[in-house]
Amino acid sequence: MLPRFEQFITERRYLMNVSPATLNWYTHALKWMPSENPTQDELNAMVCRMREQGLKATGCNAATRAINAYLKWSSSACHLKPMKEPQFIPETFAAEQIQLLVSFKPKKFYERRLHLLCLLLLDTGARISEALTLHVADVDLDNLLITLMGKGGKQRRVPFSMELRRALFSYIKDCEPRDYLLARQGVDGRKLGRGTALHEVKRLCVRLGFAPPARTLHAFRHTFAVNYLRRGGSTFHLQKMLGHSSLEMTRRYASLLTSDLQEVHQRISLLSRAA
Repeated sequence: MLPRFEQFITERRYLMNVSPATLNWYTHALKWMPSENPTQDELNAMVCRMREQGLKATGCNAATRAINAYLKWSSSACHLKPMKEPQFIPETFAAEQIQLLVSFKPKKFYERRLHLLCLLLLDTGARISEALTLHVADVDLDNLLITLMGKGGKQRRVPFSMELRRALFSYIKDCEPRDYLLARQGVDGRKLGRGTALHEVKRLCVRLGFAPPARTLHAFRHTFAVNYLRRGGSTFHLQKMLGHSSLEMTRRYASLLTSDLQEVHQRISLLSRAA
């Protein structure tokens, strides 16, 4: 890595105390840079190269945000503008699918751990990374609160339901996890890996008779957010639940699903009133 890049990474690590994941993001993005002090034309050519090598608009924007942070740090007059990204309605679990997941009757340890993971994601809207790094000590069964470690090392406490409390109490009592709540079975007690969790959730969906939605693990979070708003929750409280840094990120979930639009349109349609 070039000296200026190394200095930027070092200052971000020790002066701003950014997370290891953010440092990896910076490091990966800076590999696209043609030099330490690129011209605007070189930056534009770099973005074209990203696209030619198959990066989508979302991937390019993720890299350019990191690169713009470096350019600002280095007092460069150049910067990159974000490109337009396609807007898709996030996939969620249907009501029938949620019922199947909730009513699933686990027997073996792996099934119980998997079932608890699904309940936890559906009930709290936690990120999968937050759920997998949840410690037993972070669960307050008396006050129905869990402490999640979010992005950037930011902790937040979120409530959970009495139904989830019953599942948590039973799982902790019977399975006796020592450190991580959703630990791997064995004496090491290491946390469950994201890939393993994804594989198990997808397999459970197929077992229950439906195809898992796209971005399966994140679909739990989308499902929680959409239903939170649909049942009368405010975007402000949802922001606190999800751990979003800005309200704008939360407002994306305020867009109604097609079924909601159809129901509303049927009530207000001028043609329906005239019939």
